Amino acid sequence: MKQKLQALTAKLYMRFQMRKRRKSSYEIDMVNGPLFGKIVRFAIPLMLSGVLQLFFNAADIVVVGRFAGPTALAAVGSTGALINLIVNVFIGLSVGTNVLVARYYGARDMQQLEETVHTSILTSIVSGCALILIGGLLAKPLLTLMGTPDDVLDQAALYMRIYFGGMPAMMLYNFGAAILRSVGDTKRPLYFLSMSGVLNVGLNLILVIFFHMGVAGVAIATVASQVLAAVLVLLCLIKSDAPYRVEMKKLRIHKGKLLEMIRIGLPAGMQGALFSISNVLIQSSINSFGSTVMAGSTAAGNIEGFVYTAMNAFYQTALSFTGQNMGAKKYDRVGRIMRICVLCVAVIGIAFGGTCTFFGRQLLSIYTSEAAVIDYGMERLKLVCLLYFICGVMDTLVGSMRGMGYSILPMVMSLTGVCVLRVVWILTIFAMSPSLFSLFLSYPVSWTVTALAHFVCFLVAYGKLKQKAKQESA
Repeated sequence: MKQKLQALTAKLYMRFQMRKRRKSSYEIDMVNGPLFGKIVRFAIPLMLSGVLQLFFNAADIVVVGRFAGPTALAAVGSTGALINLIVNVFIGLSVGTNVLVARYYGARDMQQLEETVHTSILTSIVSGCALILIGGLLAKPLLTLMGTPDDVLDQAALYMRIYFGGMPAMMLYNFGAAILRSVGDTKRPLYFLSMSGVLNVGLNLILVIFFHMGVAGVAIATVASQVLAAVLVLLCLIKSDAPYRVEMKKLRIHKGKLLEMIRIGLPAGMQGALFSISNVLIQSSINSFGSTVMAGSTAAGNIEGFVYTAMNAFYQTALSFTGQNMGAKKYDRVGRIMRICVLCVAVIGIAFGGTCTFFGRQLLSIYTSEAAVIDYGMERLKLVCLLYFICGVMDTLVGSMRGMGYSILPMVMSLTGVCVLRVVWILTIFAMSPSLFSLFLSYPVSWTVTALAHFVCFLVAYGKLKQKAKQESA
């Protein structure tokens, strides 16, 4: 009885403190009041953060393409799918952080929240150190396995080794930003990315143009910017007076919280890795067409990244809002959150994807002046970018499912609908008609099949949730 009373007192105190701070804080109340305005207010800084980050990353591609040549451009671009393959498993754990922090914050459970935060921060640092070794050792063998052309291989391997040197910082930022997002704070991560991005662009110009460091200069600039972002997010959490404050002396891995993070986050990371495996296979097929096609695909893929990142804001929004409302046991709001987020992501995806395709030649000319590269880039934009909104809908449904606590099911659906289908497609359709059209068509086909599967799964899971709500209210 005494323990229950203490727990209730702690919870009431936490609720009082949170209400006291809310007027002047960066947080958004996700469990009370109308949803649409709050979802948009939460998502817009996320969109700006992602687009801004890609804008600064695009500076890598533009600078290296303009001042180091198409071979260097192909070298940087050819590493993307492989980097994602290695990193996504670890980044997936930050999804576990997001869901758990949102759930405990929504439930006003201070002790569980504190343990999750400190476990997450230490896990991010350990994971980052492991990635330095993994990336450094596997860079060249995996690039060779992908069929990276000899004129690109050495530069691509160099870029990857330097890039992976910044993994502890990258992981720390991702986990720290996940903590802030899960409580409704999407503004400060935007500010941190803005500052780190300016550093990235500045160093790109200095190291590539003035010191002629090529892909090495681009990689060093990226690592430096990641370190700055990580320092800023860590200082933010250390200096906070909120329940999710980080105290260095409390950093430890709580076994229960780590296992729960793994349960939710590992399938998410595996799903990202599986997506990357299919993308690596597609990248290998693109490599078979030569460095000019690789450069065109790299530039187009970078443009598509802006569309994807804008849409991905609603995946993260669905994840955080659903997680908090699950913690607060406000199950009736979960369905409304999904519907609003899916509608928003479809509108954003159609608008952004259509605009980028319509102005495709002008946008591609920013990356390169070679007509052949632009032509190949347009082939990709017309099939992939124009229909990208389907991918956004698919991801947002996954975000809702993960916020509800399901992680294995979305992974299985994605494995079947995207990865297996793309592999089969390349081994059959592409093998029979080895053209860029047949290769790029695998993207929208796999998105459509997987989005439909996720929608059916959400309906089943939400039906179970409504039954649970009835039982609890009975």
